[in-house]
Amino acid sequence: MPAKPAADIPVTAELAAALISEQYPALAGEPVTEFAAGWDNVIYRVGAGFVARLPRREVAAHLVANEQRFLPLYAAHTAVPLPVPVHNGRPGPGFPWPWSITAWLDGVPAARVSPAERECARSLARFVTDIHRPAGPEAPANPVRGVPLATRDAAVRGRLEAGLDVPRERELEALWTKLSAVPVWDGPALWLHGDLHPANILLQDGKLAAVLDFGDLTAGDPATDLATAWLTFDAAGRRIFRQTVEAAGPVDEDTWLRARGWALCMASALAAHSADEPVLRAIGVHALSEVLGDD
Repeated sequence: MPAKPAADIPVTAELAAALISEQYPALAGEPVTEFAAGWDNVIYRVGAGFVARLPRREVAAHLVANEQRFLPLYAAHTAVPLPVPVHNGRPGPGFPWPWSITAWLDGVPAARVSPAERECARSLARFVTDIHRPAGPEAPANPVRGVPLATRDAAVRGRLEAGLDVPRERELEALWTKLSAVPVWDGPALWLHGDLHPANILLQDGKLAAVLDFGDLTAGDPATDLATAWLTFDAAGRRIFRQTVEAAGPVDEDTWLRARGWALCMASALAAHSADEPVLRAIGVHALSEVLGDD
C-alpha cells in the first residue's frame, strides 16, 4: 500500500498566513491553524469562519482551478451547502499555484458515524439528481471518474490480486468481471461530483449539512456518483436512496449495476491505499461488504 506522496513544495501555516494577508486583507491577522492534510491539499482553519485550501502537489493545483471555475455552477442548482470559494487565490511569493478560501461549513464527516446513523439518504439522493445535468465540452476530463468501467479493469484487478486483507477477495474479482462488462452509459455526459463517499459528506444530527471536496469533478456516467449508495449506506439506506433517485426520473438497471461496479472500484482503492488512514480504509471495507451483500 503506497504511502502519501511527498509534497512538491512545503506548505506551512506561515505560508498560508502570508498569502492570505497579501491577497485577502479582510482576514489578515486571523489565526491560521492546520486542520487536515491529505494527499493533494493542506487545509487551514482561518479564524472562526473560513478555511484556506492550498495544494501540496502540482497535480492538485489543476483540481483547485477546476473547483474555482465550476463550483459556482454546481451551487446554483442545489440547496446543499458547498465549499464555493469566497476568494480565488493566486500564485504568490513561495507558492506557484492557485489556492482557495471558502466559508467554514459546520458538521461531522459521515465517515465518523455508523452507516445506520447516516440519515441523509433522501437528501443526498436529491443532491445527486440536482447536479446531474448535461455538461458542455468545457467540463474537465478525468481519467478515473465518469469513464467506462472497463477502463478501470487493470487497476481494480491489480488491487484485488495484490490482496486487500478483506474477506471474499475472489468473489469480489468475479463480481467485478460481471459488473465491468455491463453496457456503457450512452446518454449525455452529466456533471458529477466524482468522489461522493462518507468522508466528503458532512452531517448535523445525522442529516445532510454539506458536501465537500469537488477535486474530482468532471462529466460522464452518473453511475459514478450513484455508487455512494454502497459507499455511504447500509441496505436500508440504499433502498431509500435508490427510491428517491428514481422518483426524480427513471434510472435503468444497467446504470445501477455500473454504480455497484463503481462502488467496488472506489472501495478497493480506499481499502488498498489507506493503511495509514483507518477512517478511509473503513469506508472501503464497508462498501466491499455491501456490494457483495446485494447478491
